[in-house]
Amino acid sequence: MSYTALYRKFRPDIFGDVKGQDHIVTTLRNQIKADRIGHAYLFTGTRGTGKTTIAKLFAKAVNCENPVDGSPCGCCRSCQTIAAGASVNVIEMDAASNNSVDDIREIVDEVSYSPVEGKYKVYIIDEVHMLSTSAFNALLKTLEEPPSYVIFILATTEVHKIPITILSRCQRYDFRRITIETISNRLRELMDKESVLAEERALKYIAKTADGSMRDALSLLDQCIAFHFGEELTYDKVLNVLGAVDTEVFARLLDLMEARDVSGCISLLEEVVMQGRELTQFVSDITWYLRNLLLAKTSEGNIEDVIDVSSDNLARLKASAEPMETEEIMRYIRIFSELSGQIKYATQKRILIEMTLIKICRPAMETSNDAVVARIKDLEQKIEKGIVQAAPAIVPVPEATPTVPKVEIPKAIPEDIRKIVSNWAGIVSGTGQPLRTHLKNARLSLGGDNQLIVVVEDGVASDCLKSEAHHKYVEELISNFLQKEACVQIQSIAKGSPFEENYIDLAKVINMDVEIEE
Repeated sequence: MSYTALYRKFRPDIFGDVKGQDHIVTTLRNQIKADRIGHAYLFTGTRGTGKTTIAKLFAKAVNCENPVDGSPCGCCRSCQTIAAGASVNVIEMDAASNNSVDDIREIVDEVSYSPVEGKYKVYIIDEVHMLSTSAFNALLKTLEEPPSYVIFILATTEVHKIPITILSRCQRYDFRRITIETISNRLRELMDKESVLAEERALKYIAKTADGSMRDALSLLDQCIAFHFGEELTYDKVLNVLGAVDTEVFARLLDLMEARDVSGCISLLEEVVMQGRELTQFVSDITWYLRNLLLAKTSEGNIEDVIDVSSDNLARLKASAEPMETEEIMRYIRIFSELSGQIKYATQKRILIEMTLIKICRPAMETSNDAVVARIKDLEQKIEKGIVQAAPAIVPVPEATPTVPKVEIPKAIPEDIRKIVSNWAGIVSGTGQPLRTHLKNARLSLGGDNQLIVVVEDGVASDCLKSEAHHKYVEELISNFLQKEACVQIQSIAKGSPFEENYIDLAKVINMDVEIEE
């Protein structure tokens, strides 16, 4: 016979075997005993917490011929048929691969037929959030008013994706993450049944790594047993299989970070890499270690249950945390938490960790409040040790660059130039577009030999006026106004460049003279 995975082999057969979901199990058993069974249930929660298991147990219990305290007896024909997966009354559907409207319409058509044997037809739809909008709409009416012999159990890990119209028609049950203690106790129970020797510390580490999922814990345990088949399962062997690092390594790394020893930190990371440890798990574990360190530093009284370590390890944590500042531990946690989010998708994980260790050992590279506290602490330690901090070198102030002298105001402006400046708006009003706009925006200045300069912005205006035809046209325009021959220069200036540093604005000078005369 082929091998059966532990999570399948030890799937609960009665409600009493379900661990960590007492609030749900009690409610469902009471409903069965009181014959107050609903028509639609929604099971939601993280992976591996028992949603599908309880759905199958509930399907067995409502069809059981001799239920015992709300649980299936496991002996009757109905229980055995459902357990073997041969019952036509329990229909399982994976919505991840059967999410079309046609799949749901097939269920809707089947609902009209009463069960061949037993009391209820139970439809278990797993990953129901994957159904399409049309499929949800097709299910809606049947879900609201199904026949008395039909029960729908919808299971999902992402309840926020389910339409509110579906949610409002179901009894919702939220599955909690299972505690480390509950998982480790279950693992110990199964190891006794399997006659496998395992250290309590090893089982607790597997339970912690499972992150609240019983199925994940059983899969990890299966992997560890297979790797060290026929041997006692020790803590070190579990670390080796899962690619994890002992807490002693974290204590050493913490000492090196406190000593600001960059080369020591990099060397320790080299050891971890050469041992073949999983770097993502390494970052996650050291963040957890620092969290325990912070709780040991700040909490009062007995906190063994909170941080889930032995009394010996708790004493070590308190000894490590005593000389450290709370802000400093929080800084380490912040930096490693940020790293934990980045490293999952990084291709160069080792380089990312090395950069983080350098940043921790060099607080001057950061400007956050906790980094400033770390820098002050470093300075205080250096002063206590008599290390004189050299004053920063005085940087010579460069001599001021000579400013460009402003163009002097001419002592006398020719009368013809005054007439042109005073009547400029009237002179250009008769020209066509776009020449008229460019000339109106231009400013007038005085060049050598009392020659008129028309200054425009560099770009379109400059290109237009500097063309030979337009330049000649402007000179003719002014000549006609003065009734004498005129010579005009066209100059350009960069946009945003201060005009007064290069040219005199004749309009301002002439207006100033007029005000003085008045």
